Amino acid sequence: MDDLTMTEGGAIQVLMGDLGRRARKASRRVALAGTEDKNAALRAMAARIRSRTDAILAANAEDLADAKAKGQTSAFIDRLILDPERLEAIAQAVESIADLPDPVGRVLARFERPNGLEIERVATPLGVIGVIFESRPNVTADAGALCLKAGNAAILRAGSESFRTSSAIAEAMGEGLEVAGLPADAIRLVPTRDRAAVGAMLSGLDGNLDVIVPRGGKSLVARVQEEARVPVFAHLEGLNHVYVHGAADLDMAKTIVLNAKMRRTGVCGSAETLLVDRACAGTHLEPLVSMLLDAGCAVRGDESVQAADSRAAPASEEDWRTEYLDAIISARVVEDLDAALAHIETYGSHHTDSIVTDDEEAAERFLAEVDSAIVLHNASTQFADGGEFGFGAEIGIATGRMHARGPVGVEQLTSFKYRIRGTGQTRP
Repeated sequence: MDDLTMTEGGAIQVLMGDLGRRARKASRRVALAGTEDKNAALRAMAARIRSRTDAILAANAEDLADAKAKGQTSAFIDRLILDPERLEAIAQAVESIADLPDPVGRVLARFERPNGLEIERVATPLGVIGVIFESRPNVTADAGALCLKAGNAAILRAGSESFRTSSAIAEAMGEGLEVAGLPADAIRLVPTRDRAAVGAMLSGLDGNLDVIVPRGGKSLVARVQEEARVPVFAHLEGLNHVYVHGAADLDMAKTIVLNAKMRRTGVCGSAETLLVDRACAGTHLEPLVSMLLDAGCAVRGDESVQAADSRAAPASEEDWRTEYLDAIISARVVEDLDAALAHIETYGSHHTDSIVTDDEEAAERFLAEVDSAIVLHNASTQFADGGEFGFGAEIGIATGRMHARGPVGVEQLTSFKYRIRGTGQTRP
């Protein structure tokens, strides 16, 4: 499946302007759609994804061939690749969103003023949401389904590496919408690889785009934050830490650290830095470092880490700031909890950080003082996922502080309005 050929910037503007207008029109329809209509559409979309398995996997095979020819990393390939099991998981995620409570129309607050006015704050859709993402084709389904459940239309811009796969998934979802009597324009993939389309989205599509969600590397997010003329749900890199406190159980620490780093190295919840408290370094450091190395993970560490296992390479200042998304981890010994907190504040990205300890007081300090969207005690950072939170899926992990933070699910894809009922009151 090839993209439209666009050689003139004006042609892209025409294409994107039309896409925005059609999405705005569709958003009005889905904003008023009932819960059962939206759920029927979600189930129909899941069914269409399943029925198009061969076409979607064939498109993915073409994307994979191109990625391998370009020498993409194994971690990149892992993010891109689909097989029948992964595609079924995508369909199941779409279905699971149908089972979630409808976030639209929720009464968030209700109160009465002394003059008798009855005031309600009620959840409403955001409108048209633009999602710009790179290599993960599952984002097409997750983002589209979440936006629909929250009564929004979605304009999805896939990276060139996943373009064919994402297009095939989006086409299946559009068919599912039409089967359920909702407009296919409610979920559309930008039909071109041309990067000018990103600029058009950042400009707001003539006022037809209400929110931008970037899902990708640091350079993409930085560009979106710098150029966007509409609000942004920022999804920054996952510079995630596991801090093994002095009171950590060694077996638990080994299990958590190995899972946090190696379960899937290419996801944003993967641990990138291991911090070990000096109080337990004598007993915990060598087993942890050797375990990672034996599992095929490269370790870049400070002098103490290198002394614990000669296979560890020296860490540079840049390593503490690097999201590897690969089987690589930086590691160091810290003096105490205060030092761990200072390291995370200095080098972290406010995404996901975990402490391993049997000391409840230390754990509570960590949970209170680490300023990240997700903070864990005695659990793997790989739980940084909307599905694991019971949200069905996620449109991203928001690391900012406004409106949405952490996994962005259906509730975070709504705004609100005030409904006021009176009995003839006027203001004096």
